[in-house]
Amino acid sequence: MKNLKFYNALFLRILCIMVLFFFCGFLIYKGLYYNAILVGFFAVILISEMYVAIKNRLLFYDKTLLSILQNDFSTNFPEEYRKENFKTLYLLYNTLKFKEQEQISKELIYQSILDNIDTATLILEKENDEWHIFLMNDCFSNLFKVPKVSHWKYLKNYLPSLCNEIEKLGFTELKSAISIKIEEQDLQTFVLQTSHTKTYDKEYFIILLDSIQRVIEKKEKEAWINLMKIISHELMNSLTPIRALSQNLLHIVDQEQLEEEDFEDIKSSISTIINRSDHLQVFVENYRKLAMLPTPTKVMTPINALFEDCMRIMSPILKAENIELINEINSSRSILIDKNQMEQVIINLITNSVYALKEKSEKKMFLSSYTENNRFFITISDNGKGIDNEIRDKVFLPFFTTRKDGAGIGLTLSKNIIEAHGGYLSYQTDEDRTSFVICLI
Repeated sequence: MKNLKFYNALFLRILCIMVLFFFCGFLIYKGLYYNAILVGFFAVILISEMYVAIKNRLLFYDKTLLSILQNDFSTNFPEEYRKENFKTLYLLYNTLKFKEQEQISKELIYQSILDNIDTATLILEKENDEWHIFLMNDCFSNLFKVPKVSHWKYLKNYLPSLCNEIEKLGFTELKSAISIKIEEQDLQTFVLQTSHTKTYDKEYFIILLDSIQRVIEKKEKEAWINLMKIISHELMNSLTPIRALSQNLLHIVDQEQLEEEDFEDIKSSISTIINRSDHLQVFVENYRKLAMLPTPTKVMTPINALFEDCMRIMSPILKAENIELINEINSSRSILIDKNQMEQVIINLITNSVYALKEKSEKKMFLSSYTENNRFFITISDNGKGIDNEIRDKVFLPFFTTRKDGAGIGLTLSKNIIEAHGGYLSYQTDEDRTSFVICLI
């Protein structure tokens, strides 16, 4: 509607100019030259006014569109233009301004997130077959002591080993270890992971670096924190009642005369203190087992003989629990192990499966083994209740248990024994089966 008014006004101006020129010609024809000059003067004024109006409108359009193209939304849109002929342009300008502010806010949030993660992150952007640094987080800058430069060739001056390695591989996706020298320090080893992505006409290359030493230290710190929580929990569970009972005994013996009930209280308190002390002694003994695991004495042991000895011990328990055993282990080969320690691991894992099958009506346990890539695998599975999601990262923690009568060291001790043999212990769980896998090299 506003534009229609503008076009109507323009049409009236043109019509008036045409009428004035026609009238001017008519006056010249009649010989009224001075009158014709006066009319012509008015026509020129009207033409000038129309030119200025159209020019101002086009200049404002050009200025606004140029601001939009340059993402410059700092100019204030005049109030009168918001309601008149430029209302549609104002809506476009204001919508794009809002989207630009929203995009800037998101970029600031993404930058803040990247700056607060512990992984050194570098994002490159390809422009005219050259890589420029799109983003470098604070961790990368601080870890490698480099300023936030804008070009790949400048980064090469600070980190030639990293840049040369990536260039040598042609900016392809990879995951490997790399040694980097930071300033005058010794070489440090990092886990290098890169990825390549394209969006519309843009191409990006993402570089992630984690210090292996920092990862190890972080894991060790987490392990110590979890261990100290468990130890302090066990100690407080025993020391708190012992202290309370000791105070009660002191109060009783301070009396001038003891009743028969007092003697019963003394006996009960001493009995409880002994029980809690025994519990603490067992706890400390279990910790000693974990902390002072002897070095394996390895000898070549037939696999069948290993499992026959284990099943001789566990068969009565399996029969009592009505568990069907499906034993697929039938190998004539021998492996280099400490037989006593390995028996302890297998018995621990079978005992865990027995506990997992307690509430099942149909109880099945599976034993199997196979060789792959110079590695020997033993799998102990069951169709029990499985491992809940919330405790999957805690199953190997010392003293962590879901059993009322459990000490919480079986899986931890088993894991330590397998690692002392140069292998590893892992688990897999799905809807109908949970498996613990022993891998030996």
